[in-house]
Amino acid sequence: MFGSVVKKYQTYVKYQQTYRELSRLSSRELNDLGIARSDIAQLARQAAR
Repeated sequence: MFGSVVKKYQTYVKYQQTYRELSRLSSRELNDLGIARSDIAQLARQAAR
């Protein structure tokens, strides 16, 4: 059970880190990467898996 809590926390931290990093990029930088600002949350969830 404790391992499950740790895993969920690590997933949450990875999500937050990815979301923050992508959010800091300008719209132009995101566009260069082929990412729309509205896609950031979904991409962060995928990265956290």
